[in-house]
Amino acid sequence: MSTPAIAITMGDAAGIGPEIIADAFRQDPQTMRRCFVAGDVSAMRRAAQVAARAGLAWPVLQLESPDEVLNLPPACIPVLQIGEPLGLVAYGQVDARAGEFAGRCVTWAADAALAGEIAALVTAPIHKEALSAAGAPYNSFPGHTELLQARAALAQGVDVSRVPVRMMLANEALRTVLVSIHVSLRAAIEAVTYDNVLQTLAITRAALRRVLGREPKMAVAGLNPHAGEGGLFGAEELEVICPAVEAARLEGADVHGPIAPDTVFMRARDGADHPGEFDVVVAMYHDQGLIPVKYLGVEQGVNVTLGLPLIRTSPDHGTAFDIAGKGIASPHSLLEAVRVAKRMAGGA
Repeated sequence: MSTPAIAITMGDAAGIGPEIIADAFRQDPQTMRRCFVAGDVSAMRRAAQVAARAGLAWPVLQLESPDEVLNLPPACIPVLQIGEPLGLVAYGQVDARAGEFAGRCVTWAADAALAGEIAALVTAPIHKEALSAAGAPYNSFPGHTELLQARAALAQGVDVSRVPVRMMLANEALRTVLVSIHVSLRAAIEAVTYDNVLQTLAITRAALRRVLGREPKMAVAGLNPHAGEGGLFGAEELEVICPAVEAARLEGADVHGPIAPDTVFMRARDGADHPGEFDVVVAMYHDQGLIPVKYLGVEQGVNVTLGLPLIRTSPDHGTAFDIAGKGIASPHSLLEAVRVAKRMAGGA
């Protein structure tokens, strides 16, 4: 890695992304050391005023290159302008210009990470409707994960199917990895195949072995109520999930399940009065895995993309258009995402 600098993509300028970034620099400058914003200078200056909450706003310093962030004075918000200036967008409204700019920032940061020009990227929230409204190429991607996957495939000169990725959501109490991400529930059920479940277990195992420094203890959630109850409530557990779990065990994985989805997350939850039985739960679809993690604490939640040849984390919340520009959004999840990115990159 040529530099320890970490890029934070600005996210949708109509949402809370810019202001929580500005607030993070104010609240915890030590955590934000070596970080810079890949975004728009004017949008970040407006966000700095919002984050100041009637106090003195921190100055925004425009960078010429990522490496400059390593030698900056304290009490400033470093920003690398990505392409042409965005222009003013209204808070809380879907705007194709904001969607295009958000996509542009993520594309730049992904390419920079793949080229070794930055150590990691942390992505502030984008608005999927605005991203789609931006048109090609961004309307081809449901969200960050798919866009990053496409950039990684392009850099390697392979089809996107050769860069399998998974989403992991984590907080202090629970980690969960998803077999499928942003698809309809009907499509998510169809995605519960032997290959997809086995591949998810392999990606999860490899990633957590690096993070934990040991073999992770993995639990697999069933798809159906009571994990199918021996086939009474569905055959996916018997025909698909059990064979994939057994195949992972034969490869040396410490994996358990399928376990009833209404109990597995409670068993995995780590607390002072309840040590978790598992390091991670592999969930069969998006909401099955995300609801318990977010219920346990959105402000501490972090999204990590597994399987990419780069480090990417993000806060576990969206653009929050309803409170954007009001100076009340919390930067805590973003700060935790930065901490996780730094740990994964091998820095403090």
